[in-house]
Amino acid sequence: MPINKNELTKEQIAKAMSCKTAEELMELAKAEGIELTKEEAEAYMAELEDFELDEATMKNVAGGLQGMQCQTLKY
Repeated sequence: MPINKNELTKEQIAKAMSCKTAEELMELAKAEGIELTKEEAEAYMAELEDFELDEATMKNVAGGLQGMQCQTLKY
């Protein structure tokens, strides 16, 4: 069963992005209570290879909105 990416937390995504192999990703998924086949893990790893965040962006993903500035609209 495919993973609903909208149900993953920012922390889970950050941890997944730090995995170096499909096996590491499978272990992480298992620890998080998510069933993941080797084929699915390899597909996600291939997807993650195409999607890299710089360190500052990664911290924002893992830590929420910290560092983002809101602009005040004037009417």
